[in-house]
Amino acid sequence: MPELPEVEALAEFLREHAVGAVVGRVDVAALSVLKTFDPPITDLQGRDVTGAARFGKHLALDCSGLWLVTHLSRGGWLRWTDNPSAAPPKPGKGPLALRVHFFTPEGATPAFDLTEAGTKKRLAVWVVHDPQEVEGIARLGPDALAVTEPEFAALLSTTSARIKNALVDQSLLAGVGNAYSDEILHTAKISPFATSRTLPEDQVHVLYDAMRSVLSDAVQRSLGQDAARLKGEKRSGMRVHARTGLPCPVCGDTVREVSFAEKSFQYCATCQTGGKVLADRRMSRLLK
Repeated sequence: MPELPEVEALAEFLREHAVGAVVGRVDVAALSVLKTFDPPITDLQGRDVTGAARFGKHLALDCSGLWLVTHLSRGGWLRWTDNPSAAPPKPGKGPLALRVHFFTPEGATPAFDLTEAGTKKRLAVWVVHDPQEVEGIARLGPDALAVTEPEFAALLSTTSARIKNALVDQSLLAGVGNAYSDEILHTAKISPFATSRTLPEDQVHVLYDAMRSVLSDAVQRSLGQDAARLKGEKRSGMRVHARTGLPCPVCGDTVREVSFAEKSFQYCATCQTGGKVLADRRMSRLLK
């Protein structure tokens, strides 16, 4: 799933490539992707693109006061093309959900596609006058790169959730997902199962610094990258996430995994849990 660094890089990419252009035809290849009907998506046509923004993990394009907002979910992505097909896409064929055409001042006619891999279609698109009209944006907590350390400490003190769950709770803190929470906790050397409100003050400080450094470094690596290369850039920067069975780059211990119904997370026992192997509920059930 694209998280804060990738969505920020996509917003910057759109600022560079789409701002100043005029929206042309908008092709809807999957009706299920549209979560609003008023104003209609056709109202975007003919509007100047005046900005692009990120709200947590939501990506938004400002079309002269009318916003096209998307949440890419787990399998979604934005793909830019300088030479899009002139023929409208056939609904229900392939991963394409939405295509937005543009006319640039230079006379070019590029477009971007919103695509979604996999069978579980969760990519969502809204057309609104104000991004706060999108429920997922309205309930966001402070942005992970904007929150101050005292605010961060206060947020953690309000919940008894495991710190892994607290970091990915968008109503508590916006922008961090499964992958970067693994990296943040590994960098801070904190167990994913630690309780948020009982973290000692010194560990809260270390965790805050780790969050800032991991996300800031990822943003810096991502900015300026072609949209097609962002996924590879994200993977290349991971030290424990999605590296189950590989050696930890810090201590050399084997990176371990805890699995749930639809997702999993990774950690290093030596770096984060004093050598204790965390219970993997899915594996425990298989071994019974």
